[in-house]
Amino acid sequence: MAEFTRIGMLTPSSNTSLEPVTSAILHGIDASMHVSRVPVTRIALDDQANAQFGTEPMLAAARLLADAAVDVIAWNGTAGSWLGIDHDLELCAAIEKDTGIPATTSTLALLDAFRAFGVTRLGLAVPYTADVTDRIVARYREHGIECVSTAQLGLTDNLDFGRVPAERVRQLIEQAADGDPHAVAVVCTNVAGAPHAAELEQRLGIPVMCSVSATLWKALDVGGGSAIVPEWGQLLASGTLRARLQPALEDLLAATEADRTTLRMDLPALGLRVDLTAAEAVAPGVRSIRRDGSLDQRALNTVVWLQQHRKPLVQPHFREAPQPPEALKDVYNVRAQTLGPIIRAGEMAGWISIHSLREREWSPPDLAALAQATQRVHDALDGM
Repeated sequence: MAEFTRIGMLTPSSNTSLEPVTSAILHGIDASMHVSRVPVTRIALDDQANAQFGTEPMLAAARLLADAAVDVIAWNGTAGSWLGIDHDLELCAAIEKDTGIPATTSTLALLDAFRAFGVTRLGLAVPYTADVTDRIVARYREHGIECVSTAQLGLTDNLDFGRVPAERVRQLIEQAADGDPHAVAVVCTNVAGAPHAAELEQRLGIPVMCSVSATLWKALDVGGGSAIVPEWGQLLASGTLRARLQPALEDLLAATEADRTTLRMDLPALGLRVDLTAAEAVAPGVRSIRRDGSLDQRALNTVVWLQQHRKPLVQPHFREAPQPPEALKDVYNVRAQTLGPIIRAGEMAGWISIHSLREREWSPPDLAALAQATQRVHDALDGM
């Protein structure tokens, strides 16, 4: 980790929310924010409005930030959510080529956050008009994110976005939580959703992601700084670790050709407990187990066995002890599994599970892939 991270922010000129919110989140963190503004005053889908997000004004502002030797440059605006991810990818490539400094954007940050938390059903909270909202819904669908509920304010003037009262922002988030989403996202960096995230997460039982905090989260990670700030919701508490763990589970799924891989960890300081998974990967058409917290995981026969033996439990079938919970077999149709413990400081802090929907032998390459995934988990934890 860098000793101190300087974050360069490309900011819409009429934005009045992202700077105070970001500054509040950064209080006590070894990082600083440095802002360069670009002309943005109105959000709509016409050519004049879209022209505000051209590359050249962004590059001119980025060059000024480069003079401050920042560690990362972030476009702190959500235009990519309706213009498309290619807009933001091309912008980042241009900034990196011109300045030599890594770049990211609010939209890229949100998509990475959705992946880290396994979000495929989203509640969308925005200040925009219906046509802009519909375009965001369509763009997110391109990336496997279904907006199952939307809440909008019907505004176009960016200054008006920043004037929305705090109570109305809370209502917007709560309205977007209808429809059983996996998370709610406030998609606009001039609407201050972050101050409400932690409290509303407790009430709603799902992550509340704000474009402002998501941009900072990703910028800290790209810039090499610490992105663990528990007081501002789940994304800033555990998002960085989840994002580093997720690829290990996806690679393990591919290497073993299994149906599901999961990681459960007890890390209370980050809000992680074994009754809900910290990461999961599933094969196409396979049901997710990520949000099922109905079982006392530590009390399961298989987990007790892991705790006692501290080595992988290899089960090509379930005709011998220890037996898995009936729900794993009856609800999730698992017929074989391999579990690998995560031992930290002499304690079993968690475990990896590999599930198969058919009985199968687990080969030496499968167990080697499990060992590699286990090491990647350790590396991710050591790097936090």
